[in-house]
Amino acid sequence: MKIFRPLILLILPALAILGCDRSKSTAAAKSRLQLFAFSSYIPQEAIDGFTRETGIPIDYEVYPTNEAMLQKLSANPDHYDVIQPSDYMVEHLVARHMLAPLDPHQLPHLENILGEFRGLPFDPGNQFSVPYMAGTVGIVVNSDKIKAPIRGYKDVFQEKYKGRIVVVDDPREMVTWALETAGIPINDVTPQTLARVKPTLVEWVKLKNIYNSDDPKPPLLSDDRDLGVIYCGDAAALWQENHKFKYVLPAEGAHRFIDNLCIPAGSKHKAEAMAFIDYILRPEVSKMISDKFPYTNPNGAARKLLSKDQLDNPASYPPGSAKLEIFRAIGKASVDLQDMMSEIRHAD
Repeated sequence: MKIFRPLILLILPALAILGCDRSKSTAAAKSRLQLFAFSSYIPQEAIDGFTRETGIPIDYEVYPTNEAMLQKLSANPDHYDVIQPSDYMVEHLVARHMLAPLDPHQLPHLENILGEFRGLPFDPGNQFSVPYMAGTVGIVVNSDKIKAPIRGYKDVFQEKYKGRIVVVDDPREMVTWALETAGIPINDVTPQTLARVKPTLVEWVKLKNIYNSDDPKPPLLSDDRDLGVIYCGDAAALWQENHKFKYVLPAEGAHRFIDNLCIPAGSKHKAEAMAFIDYILRPEVSKMISDKFPYTNPNGAARKLLSKDQLDNPASYPPGSAKLEIFRAIGKASVDLQDMMSEIRHAD
């Protein structure tokens, strides 16, 4: 028997290791995270890094708008573990009891979020949301082609620029620009205010060349579109490519958005979801996101890791003190707005 003891001693640990690996694999399979977020917004490197560190795989499903996310989440309330709603959608989801409260004890890196991004009206106690990235919607100008001053929406939507304008594919955004032009607060969306700005929007839709929210950079780089009203992250990438692309916060006022990470109330893996959110809050991970998607980073510790060129990017971190407003939930008015813009766009 002594002859076989060394062999047995070798086999038993190997079986134990295989058993552990099998258990770890089973646990990982059970805790597979379902991430539901905007397209082209979370680097694959960040997802892969989390999986390497924790053994938890992530399925990354994308959506184009907050409204599309809401529709799918409502139909599958227990399918998703982490979602990425914007400010007003957080407010809407909280009101409908569709978000799980966050445990700050499981989010030690939450302290990295700057004070200006905490305690905002859509989630005053930061009970349900963690800021991911912020930004503005503004005007990008190819200064090699456009020599006239561009200060606001009225300067963009002119007959002489017809067919040369790129705009985000988002009905509420476009209505917002018309409201601001009329001096109406962007959250004052009623049948009366919609009727007031409708003629303006009818004219603007005729002038635009293309709707593009996913990646408006190629048409603007192609030199046949010279103006855009787009997300600041895309404008920042254009500025990095060529400083001829100037970013302007409209004089009438601009929309400031805050996109967040949240956990749906029906999530089956809340602890793992919390771990993913805290991972994203790490300075080096958040900095990686800024490198890939140059929006306004609300993570103060991550900002300290950014280069001077990144911090000097006028689209990522606009100078001055422009008038900025955040979207609020507008209830049924959202349907009225969508219906009006659908009518206008189909008539074009």
